[in-house]
Amino acid sequence: MTEGNIPRQLVSYAVPLILGNLFQLTYNAVDSMIVGQLIGKEALAAVGTASPVMNLMILGISGLCIGSSVLMSHFYGGGKQELLKRELSTTMVFGLYFSLLVMTLGILAADPLLRMLQVPPELLGTAKTYLRIVFAGLPFTFFYNAVSSALKSIGDSKTPLKFLAFCSVLNGLLDLIFISLFHFGIVCCALTTVVAEALSAILCIRYVYQKIPLLQIRRHEFRADRGLLKQTLQYGGVTALQQACQPIGKLMIQGTVNSLGVDVMAAFNAINRLDDYACLPEQSIASGITTFVAQNEGAGKRERMEQGFRLGLLLEAGYWVVICSILLCLRKPIMSLFVSSQEGAVVELGIIYFGIMSFFYLFPAMTNGMQGYFRGRKNMKMTLLGTLIQTGIRVALVYVLVPRIGLNGVAYASAGGWSLMLLVEIPYYLYCRRKERTSPEHV
Repeated sequence: MTEGNIPRQLVSYAVPLILGNLFQLTYNAVDSMIVGQLIGKEALAAVGTASPVMNLMILGISGLCIGSSVLMSHFYGGGKQELLKRELSTTMVFGLYFSLLVMTLGILAADPLLRMLQVPPELLGTAKTYLRIVFAGLPFTFFYNAVSSALKSIGDSKTPLKFLAFCSVLNGLLDLIFISLFHFGIVCCALTTVVAEALSAILCIRYVYQKIPLLQIRRHEFRADRGLLKQTLQYGGVTALQQACQPIGKLMIQGTVNSLGVDVMAAFNAINRLDDYACLPEQSIASGITTFVAQNEGAGKRERMEQGFRLGLLLEAGYWVVICSILLCLRKPIMSLFVSSQEGAVVELGIIYFGIMSFFYLFPAMTNGMQGYFRGRKNMKMTLLGTLIQTGIRVALVYVLVPRIGLNGVAYASAGGWSLMLLVEIPYYLYCRRKERTSPEHV
């Protein structure tokens, strides 16, 4: 990314990431659709209330991999290939033990976590079983994220997509076979998701050892470099904390929503799935900005770095126009995918919600672009601060608005959090740019 046409590079890098994230979301969305249509709204509500807990752990792991990927992008842009390989090895060794620890704690803590979320007694057993099975697949989630992050750091965002697409289709087919034909129930959704994640990781690792010598780590090279581990934890740890802020906020919001009844819980689960579909492409574009900025800063090309950032923000705004139009036109048929035709109240809640929220998705488009820039420049503290501001304001407003105006309060609360985040990040970015112009040596 240090040479060539910038818009073409950003688009060619971001599009596979967008498709990859959409396929990854399809794991959970297909589960929700099948559960809602074939098992019922109670099972859909159980899956929905377990999802924020699961996402908290998964995003913590992916945050570690993102921090590592920034370092690898810098090394790759600067031509330091040996350091790149040592960074990958360090991440793999540390991440293996970390994911096993998180898996164990998650399985043990599933019951008290769900009780803390005020999950109704009739849903507790189902949600707990689903959550524990998904936690068992966390090591596979880590290995896929670690290897795909390494591939993305050298500019290959297409290969992870191919494997994830195959496994997403497999996941959906297995769900349909075992639930629709054999009536295995909600446990099957969790098991097929774990199988798909494991297969994604295996295929990714196999590809690296067949095609990418730069990323091939031999047995004697599997060790953690203390110096690199310190940097990885410094960047990856802050990024993991930043990534975990969102699901922590969703956990707190879920507790408020749970007090409104099963219909609202089911609608909120479907809304969260669609919300992820709307926002993750914006995050994928931001990942492209991160890699572009990191590689060009590593190569010492500051002006090209800034130009790529500005074009990335334009790409974010263009995506918002698309997703806003789609949701406004198709919100009813999309919501109807998640529940049977008899559950009209659930569908109506989602229709009204997205009539408001569609316009607000411009805000996360801009915040994600800013976050991608700061992350690429290894300014993880600013990404964490921005996320803490957004999450804190969002949760506080939910507690105020939802009891008064219902589910739509979540949309207004989200807009408030994103707006304040931009009011902090934009002046800080302009301050840094002004300081760099007067002091070229400043980073």
